[in-house]
Amino acid sequence: MYPKVYWDLSKKKVAIRTTATRLMLPAICLYHSGTLSGLMTRVTVYSTQNCPYCRMAKAFLDKNGVPYESIDVGADAEKAQKMIEISGQRGVPVIVVDSEVIVGFDAERLTELFGKEKAPDKYDVLIVGAGPAGLTAGVYCARKMLNTLIISENIGGQALESWAIENYMGYRMITGEDLMKKFEEQVRTFNIRLQLDRVTSVTRNQQDFTVTTATGKTIRARALILTQGKRPRKLDVLGEERFIGRGISICSTCDGPLYKGKKIAVVGGGNSAVQTAIEMSRIALSVNLIVRSSIRADPIYLERLKTIGSIAVHEHTYVTALHGDPFLTGVTIRDANGVERQISLDGIFVEIGWIPNTDILDGFVNLNDRGEVIVDINGCTSQPGVFAAGDVTNEKSKQIIIASGDGAKAALEAYEYLMAQ
Repeated sequence: MYPKVYWDLSKKKVAIRTTATRLMLPAICLYHSGTLSGLMTRVTVYSTQNCPYCRMAKAFLDKNGVPYESIDVGADAEKAQKMIEISGQRGVPVIVVDSEVIVGFDAERLTELFGKEKAPDKYDVLIVGAGPAGLTAGVYCARKMLNTLIISENIGGQALESWAIENYMGYRMITGEDLMKKFEEQVRTFNIRLQLDRVTSVTRNQQDFTVTTATGKTIRARALILTQGKRPRKLDVLGEERFIGRGISICSTCDGPLYKGKKIAVVGGGNSAVQTAIEMSRIALSVNLIVRSSIRADPIYLERLKTIGSIAVHEHTYVTALHGDPFLTGVTIRDANGVERQISLDGIFVEIGWIPNTDILDGFVNLNDRGEVIVDINGCTSQPGVFAAGDVTNEKSKQIIIASGDGAKAALEAYEYLMAQ
């Protein structure tokens, strides 16, 4: 095993750590391809065991040959407090590159620091999104020997948020993260490029399509498959933005371990909200379930909820104010009679629905009144050569197994389209 080497700025020396010794040598210049400074960087990743965004950050660093120290803040309260002091965030991942602190999986910044892979001039198919639909579409495109790129801000999409999936064939129960890991593993057995980035615009030029990304890349393809899913809906309460990562979380599987022994609330009344409340009741000191109307979860989750006495349910109630500085310390809720009261809290997990990620399309394909891409039974959109699948479409049932099937159909339609050109 090679020794770990990093630049010790405090002593202006290079530290070389082996299994037995730590040697301090006079300062020399070390190079790591991809770094901006030319000096060897020291990278630390603060993460939790079940955080998919943490896993993606580590996968990015591994792919680009960047050594790093991984610290599990879900298992070490002292290290968790250190991370909070460094970043001002109670959320993961937090990545420290020398003196720079990167909060969240910031693919754009990590690409600037470490990205070095050269891409082809043009692809047969470009898939936007890497959830169940996008990853399945990628496998089917690869099986048809199409030169394929999947580009997404994350791998797994909304499925990552599921604590437990009990209706995907072949598994009696599996977490969303574990299921998406299996999807990703299968994708990586094929010759498919997977790029972590965000598409900002889509245009058509004669027979080709061009997309631009947040990192400034321009990518061309002969066909597009849109599978970018949805993003979490916000509370729409004054001061919400400043509490993101400081008490408000949209990823309970990521940040849940950081709230062990703390008082939390879950906002929402669907399956995701009830699942989150049930799971968090096992580690949090107390759980409040705040539901604007009535609970709409499946009967199986309602039965489980009834058996847990530590969850306080507030139906026909919504959050009107957030309190604390800089971290959340409480909320004000209002019931159907207009009566308000304040609840002392350390954190809120928001599970109130999703908004289609179709802002980038800007009239490129037809959308319905909910902002979803309109597709026919085969995944074809109003734009020839553009196909769509998954939760971003007007498909009525939003289920992982349906998104996967529709991703396969979209890929097969894209193949037929290309063969006819």
